[in-house]
Amino acid sequence: MRLYSKHHIVLASIISGVTVALLAAVAFSAWEKASVSKQDLPLVSDVSESPAENSSAELQTNTPALTVANDSTQYTQDELQNISVYERCNEAVVNITTQIMGYDWFLEPVVTSSGSGSGSIIDKRGYVVTNVHVIENASTITISLSDGSSYEGTVVGQDVESDIAVLKFTPPANKELKTIAFGDSNSLKVGQKVIAIGNPFGLERTMTTGIISGLGRPIQESSSVIIRNMIQTDAAINPGNSGGPLLDSQGRMIGINTIIYSNSGSSSGVGFAVPVSTARRVVNDLLQYGKVNRGIMRLSLVQNSGRIANYAGYRISTGMIVSQVAQGSLAESGGIKGGTNAVRYGSNRNAQTIYLGGDIITGIDNIQVSTLAHYYSALEDKKPGDVVNVSVYRNGRTQTLRITLEAER
Repeated sequence: MRLYSKHHIVLASIISGVTVALLAAVAFSAWEKASVSKQDLPLVSDVSESPAENSSAELQTNTPALTVANDSTQYTQDELQNISVYERCNEAVVNITTQIMGYDWFLEPVVTSSGSGSGSIIDKRGYVVTNVHVIENASTITISLSDGSSYEGTVVGQDVESDIAVLKFTPPANKELKTIAFGDSNSLKVGQKVIAIGNPFGLERTMTTGIISGLGRPIQESSSVIIRNMIQTDAAINPGNSGGPLLDSQGRMIGINTIIYSNSGSSSGVGFAVPVSTARRVVNDLLQYGKVNRGIMRLSLVQNSGRIANYAGYRISTGMIVSQVAQGSLAESGGIKGGTNAVRYGSNRNAQTIYLGGDIITGIDNIQVSTLAHYYSALEDKKPGDVVNVSVYRNGRTQTLRITLEAER
């Protein structure tokens, strides 16, 4: 056993006392800080007394982006642009529904089919622009606005060659309609942002965005109609979007959504719109004349084919054969020649007399003419008095004639 002196015992006691005093001081300091921290927090009773106020404070702490719903800084510049265009234009986009009437076995009128599409209000008096195929063969047309009101629509005029129609409805005298202004489609660029608003699948005023994928596309809409200079876009366009506006980033109409290319009937990222340069010209004529005042050549035409070419000894099997030229017409004075060899063409029931041996039109103003659709497409934007260069196949060679167009009679 180890023995300690009195001196050692006293020294050990002093050291132990100092140590205990230091530990007590540290413990007291920690307890004091904890007490102050607890005093700064609200009591549970305080939170329950004003739940709305404290709930808001909690949102500001945890999710600050949700606290300022109207603060534009929470959106990107692109989002703000989209929001602005939609808020400015969506009320000017209408939903167009149609019904086609027929008769049952008892000769009673019944609805045989119905359809829907979109349109744009272009005048506060109730004028709407849309596609011809949206209202084709319709017995009744209903135009529905963003506020849920519906009106009967009437056809002011329609133009199959451009697939553009103008409708009219009569709003109440105290109703202020929103309209969409025409923009400029002549300065468009591939890659430019575009916005489509329409009613796909009956979902009213749906907005999609994309870019211009191509310009100047000639698209054959039907066997007799080719629309030139179409705008191609990857903005989603689905059934029901037809007739709705294609807008630029400023909310101006640059096209009318018309066609989609799809095997399924849904958007495949390849949609087409009639350029507003065409729409502006067509709409002005429809409002003024009820039809488009195009320049024409007064000719009787027949589609060339391999069968006709073999019979007549032509070296080409495409183009439009000039069967007859109207006497005294500008086409006649311009030098176009009709045929002189009369033949019967077609099946027995539908046979018609045509004249071979005249000119075959193969081009107009450097636009190749192989079919009747090409012919109408080449003249689509021409007016009476315009002069066109017409390429004709005659006696085994091609020559060019300058023809002045005239008004349809």
